[in-house]
Amino acid sequence: MRDGPQETKPEETKRDDGDSADPRLEDPRLEPIEGQGQAGTSTGINTRPGSDDDGWIIPHPVQLDHHTSVQLLKDGEALHLAYQAIKAARHRVCLEAYIFANDQTGNAFADLLCEKAKAGVLVRVIYDSFGSNGWEQFHRRRPAMFEMMRQAGVKLRQFNPIRPWECRFSWRPLNRDHRKLLIIDSHLGGLGGINVGREWGGSWVRKKHSKRWTDLWRDNAIAVQGHAVHHLSNAFEASWNYCQHGGPIRRTAYIHGIREKAPFGLLASAPTVDSELRPLLCELLLEARQSIWLTMAYFAPDDDLIRELVRAARRGVNVRLMLPSRTDVKPLLIAARSYYDRLMAAGIEIYERQHAILHAKTMVIDRRITVIGSTNLDHRSIEFNCELSAVVRSEPFGKDMHDLFENDIRYARRIDPTEWTSRPVLDRLVQWTVSRARYLL
Repeated sequence: MRDGPQETKPEETKRDDGDSADPRLEDPRLEPIEGQGQAGTSTGINTRPGSDDDGWIIPHPVQLDHHTSVQLLKDGEALHLAYQAIKAARHRVCLEAYIFANDQTGNAFADLLCEKAKAGVLVRVIYDSFGSNGWEQFHRRRPAMFEMMRQAGVKLRQFNPIRPWECRFSWRPLNRDHRKLLIIDSHLGGLGGINVGREWGGSWVRKKHSKRWTDLWRDNAIAVQGHAVHHLSNAFEASWNYCQHGGPIRRTAYIHGIREKAPFGLLASAPTVDSELRPLLCELLLEARQSIWLTMAYFAPDDDLIRELVRAARRGVNVRLMLPSRTDVKPLLIAARSYYDRLMAAGIEIYERQHAILHAKTMVIDRRITVIGSTNLDHRSIEFNCELSAVVRSEPFGKDMHDLFENDIRYARRIDPTEWTSRPVLDRLVQWTVSRARYLL
């Protein structure tokens, strides 16, 4: 979910087919509601791999080298596997999330974390103050879920408290921790765009009173096994130490293997005036020779990134953008559409994902370089947020990402350049006006 005061939650929805759910989840709140299908349990978690009903099946893990493998995940399947991984933890669990929702899904995860802490597992959780509580925490008590975890022995850190009197150091309400990271023991990790909340339970859920597909969230994540988990741990430790001791926020940055073109690179960016995020993204775009397929939840980039996309298209690179048709932050959607004329004039194909709220943030270059994580192409991600993305250099993994993009195209509408240029003048004016304020969104 997008960070910022515009944030809203969609109406929770259920699916009305009569299939039974996978019985592997033992928490009673993760059992199916009567009359609800595989993708719709009482928490909204999809409990059966491949059952999100959009035709895409989880691929096998890809071995990057002798020490690291990665696996592409999405939606409720990823959330379900995260739950199972925590359940199997023996020594430590490290969880960092922008949103740890006080809903059935969040409470199910909280109960499990409490159970592991009481069993002697070291459990540490970083949650963003605004993302998990919003502005209402000024006049409401914090959810009992967090106090329950604390009393059970879970070690909690709140990133940049919204309440100024809770800050251990300077108050920075605009700087948010937008990362999503899970580490289990020393061998398994996960990152992407998926938070702990019901919205990420599975993107294909149908309302009982409606015949149309409706929206939860369409998102991506990766599971990482092997040596690269060490670098995920370093990124988590940087955030943990910042929350505990303060100091310059840039200390939450951690970069590994990007410029060395390692099979697995990690970009844990922090809000600084000299952030390496923008130049690194531009360098990756310059590597493209055949294709750039970009899926982005919030697309309002600065001129440098727009320029590189246009240049790539003009030198013959097939550039495709998968953007949302609906969103929880309408001004950003309007701002994104203000770029369509310039992008399509350069030959860039633009698709808008239907049926689900697109929350994924990925880029696939030449079917061999993949960027996947929490980073949006907008001003807030680059200048204000702590973000975490992996850069995977692998043709087999690039093929998995390519196949997932093509699957999304099945449920997307391509923007026709001719029709777009004939849109109403008022729409043009609104889009241009909002785009001028994109740095404030």
